[in-house]
Amino acid sequence: MNAGTRRAAPRRWDAGRVGVYAFLLTAALFFLAPLYIMVVTSLKSMDEIRAGHLFSLPLAPTLDAWRTAWSEACTGVSCEGVSVGFWNSVAIVVPSTLIPILVGAVNGYALSYWRPRGAQWLFGMLMLGAFIPVQVMVYPLVKVLASVGLFASLPGIVAVHVVFSMPVMTLLFRNHYAALPVELFKAARIDGGGFWRIFFQLMLPMSLPIVVVAAIMQVTGVWNDYVLGLVFAGHEHLPMTVQLNNVINTTTGERLYNVNMAATILTSLVPLALYLVSGRWFVRGIAAGAVKG
Repeated sequence: MNAGTRRAAPRRWDAGRVGVYAFLLTAALFFLAPLYIMVVTSLKSMDEIRAGHLFSLPLAPTLDAWRTAWSEACTGVSCEGVSVGFWNSVAIVVPSTLIPILVGAVNGYALSYWRPRGAQWLFGMLMLGAFIPVQVMVYPLVKVLASVGLFASLPGIVAVHVVFSMPVMTLLFRNHYAALPVELFKAARIDGGGFWRIFFQLMLPMSLPIVVVAAIMQVTGVWNDYVLGLVFAGHEHLPMTVQLNNVINTTTGERLYNVNMAATILTSLVPLALYLVSGRWFVRGIAAGAVKG
């Protein structure tokens, strides 16, 4: 019997395998329990919530809380729901993802192959910036942005996210390009390719896995950000996380737990959907060299 027709040996359920699956199941239930509670609570009426059955399924499911959270929930004196914050977050996330990925790819490409004078010092300074707490740099950035007229504006919050993402984006792309065969770059140089031609025609087309990794990290980080959005975005551009905080912590009227849960789920839908859709690419990008030194 050849290898192609040989049957695979049945798996043995020893104590180690049972322990691993028991741990994974317990961990999954631990992390899914809050999500389950949020979903079922958002589908209940307030009378049913007051009955105190936290884990029970809704007797009469309704989407009224979702509609209220999206378009009617009050954030202070404004009662427009979290929809305004959603579109503000989209306006912040799109440039705050595209610009850092492009600049980080160019930085990583230059530091991997062209190695300009002082490249190691520049890379060291970028990495040093990754370990400086965000809170330490808030006040200096407020002063700098205010002096150039960008404080409390959409370009200002985008610029802040670009600055804080540069160390990680540069590290990701530098390690990715360093793992590629250097012969490809040398062959392109022999064929007369310059800096930008090699980057756009050779390096960037081979960077799809790491671009997906960088996009997932950047979209998730910017979308979930609260502190930077609260400080730098201004009243007209507050992201969805700040709107969510205002909805949940409002002190006027009745505290609607079903609306709060629906608003929380709406705020987390974009990162969750991103991971569900592109999780396979994320794992492939990590395996392709995203964390190789």
